[in-house]
Amino acid sequence: MIRLVLPTEDYEEQVLDYKASFERDGDSLDGTAGLLNFRTFKEWYEALLDNSCEATVREGLVPATTFLALDENDRLVGMVDLRHRLNDALEKCGGHIGYSVRKDERRKGYATQMLSLALEECRKMHIMRVLITCNKLNIASARTIMNNGGVLEDEIRTAERITQRYWITLS
Repeated sequence: MIRLVLPTEDYEEQVLDYKASFERDGDSLDGTAGLLNFRTFKEWYEALLDNSCEATVREGLVPATTFLALDENDRLVGMVDLRHRLNDALEKCGGHIGYSVRKDERRKGYATQMLSLALEECRKMHIMRVLITCNKLNIASARTIMNNGGVLEDEIRTAERITQRYWITLS
């Protein structure tokens, strides 16, 4: 069982370890509010706070809430980024929710739980139609989305990949 919590300075060491684990494994840090792009936790955390509301969101981005997914031992096993609205780029590739699970914690159902909890947060924000996308080659992510009610709308081809676009309608 996992729970979603908002990042604070108390989680600095775990967040930096999470980032390092993805860099070591050569994995994509999806759902981390651009963690890879920041040199320090402080820079990332300041951007996270700025981007959490419409009034202070940084140019070119949309407001978003980023959550840490903690297991029963309070270990950071995943991260989820919930975008409050879509722009043109997110409408094509990105969607409302992005997420990642550290490599050594995959295949334990965490992503499915994280997405379910993120959808509850969408309900609280009155986002009742949620777009989630994934690389067509990422079968595990597609299963996670479908396990949470995702319905494939279409696929978008780019030079780099094929992006699948799924919609989840909340009631």
